[in-house]
Amino acid sequence: MPEKDQRRRLPRFQQDNLRADLDIAIKVRDVAERIGATPAQVALAWLVAQGPHVVPIPGTKTPGYLADNAGAANVQLSPDDLADLDAIPGPRRRPVLTVPPRRR
Repeated sequence: MPEKDQRRRLPRFQQDNLRADLDIAIKVRDVAERIGATPAQVALAWLVAQGPHVVPIPGTKTPGYLADNAGAANVQLSPDDLADLDAIPGPRRRPVLTVPPRRR
């Protein structure tokens, strides 16, 4: 990234996290090539496969990206594909804080 790029200060783009993200991108691309889909379609199909409690909301800039995203509905990930994607270690992040439910 350029020296003045604001992302250089964000933890998401620090060396260890960036390296982990690149590893994820490579593995997603490998699955996509193997099944004849795009990486975006594989990522969306993986999210949908997580269950009904996960609803992806993809963003898009162009009609081509919109068509690519919609194509994810036709992507069927095999149990082996899902296992490959689930085995990818993610970047190190701070734990997500949860708020306990209010008692009534």
